[in-house]
Amino acid sequence: AGFTLYTFDPRDHVDNAADADPVEVLRAKYAALPWAELDSTPEQTRQAYLGHTWELSPACTIRFTEEQLLRAACKYGRGLAHLADMYRYLDRVMGDRSYEVEVSVDETDTPTQPVEHFYIASELKWLGVTWVGLAPRYIGRFEKGVDYIGDLAEFEADFAQHAAIARALGPYKLRLHSGSDKFSIYPITARLAGDLIHLKTAGTSYLEALHAIARVEPGLFREILDFAIAHYETDKRSYHVSAELQKMRPSASLTDAELEDALYAFDTRQALHVTFGTVLTVKDDQGNYVFRDRIYAVLEDNEEAHYRALQDHFARHLTPFLS
Repeated sequence: AGFTLYTFDPRDHVDNAADADPVEVLRAKYAALPWAELDSTPEQTRQAYLGHTWELSPACTIRFTEEQLLRAACKYGRGLAHLADMYRYLDRVMGDRSYEVEVSVDETDTPTQPVEHFYIASELKWLGVTWVGLAPRYIGRFEKGVDYIGDLAEFEADFAQHAAIARALGPYKLRLHSGSDKFSIYPITARLAGDLIHLKTAGTSYLEALHAIARVEPGLFREILDFAIAHYETDKRSYHVSAELQKMRPSASLTDAELEDALYAFDTRQALHVTFGTVLTVKDDQGNYVFRDRIYAVLEDNEEAHYRALQDHFARHLTPFLS
C-alpha cells in the first residue's frame, strides 16, 4: 500500500508472568521455547550470555545471572520468534522497495530492564532483523496527555543504560512512545541520547485545537468539557490514565477566564484527551454530528489562533532537542 515504516509490537506473544514466576517454572518455560524459530538451542543461548561482561559505558555494565537470562528469554522469546517471522514476511513482500522497521515492547506490564533490552537487541541481530528504532517500557508512568510521572533521577539513571545499549548494539533510535507532553524528561533524553531519540507525539494536537476553541468559542468548549467528563469512565478503558472524576470541574463552576487553565489541569486534561474519539463521532437522534462540524468550523474560521496554539505547543516539545 506504499507504507515505509512498520511498527512491530509483539505484546500478544510476551509472557508477562515471567517477571514473577519461580525459577523452576522459568526453567520449564525456557526448555519449551520455540528454539528452532529462534535459530538456537537452550545451551547455545546460555553460553552466549552467561559468564560474560559487556562494559558499554560508565553508566552501563551488562552481566546476566541465570535468573535474569531465564526471565528475559521466557518473557520475550516467543515475541522475538514472532518478530523474526513478521520481518521475513515483510522483507519478502516488499522486494526491492525501501522500508524501515521499529520494534515496540513498551506495552508490557512491567518496565524493560537493561538486561532485557540487551537480550532483545542481541537476539534480533542474531535472527537477522534490521531495525531503526526500539521502544522499551521505561520506568515511571507515561500516561496520555500529561507530563512524566516518576522520579526523574531514577529515570535518568535507567535511561542512560538504555541509551548505551542502543549505541553499542545499533546505533538505533530509542522511541519515546506516548511521548506527548513529557516535558520534564526531554532535556534528560536529549542530553543522554541526542539524535538517537524518536519522539512520538500527536494526540495532544487535539487538545491544542480545544485550546484555541476555549479562547474564541468558550460556549462550545464548555459543552465539550461537560461531555468529556460524562464519558470519561467509559472511554478511559483502553488508555493508561489515572485521572479521577471527582477532581474534574464542570464548566458551570468555571469562568471564561478559567477555561484555558482547566485544559491544563491534570484530571480534566486526561478526560478531554481520551474522549476525543467520542467527541468527534457522536451524533444526535437525527444523525447529525453533535460536535465535529462545529469544531471544524470554529478552527477554519480562526486558523491563526489554532496555528498559534499548535506552534507554541510543538515548540515546547522540540526545543529541548535542538541544542
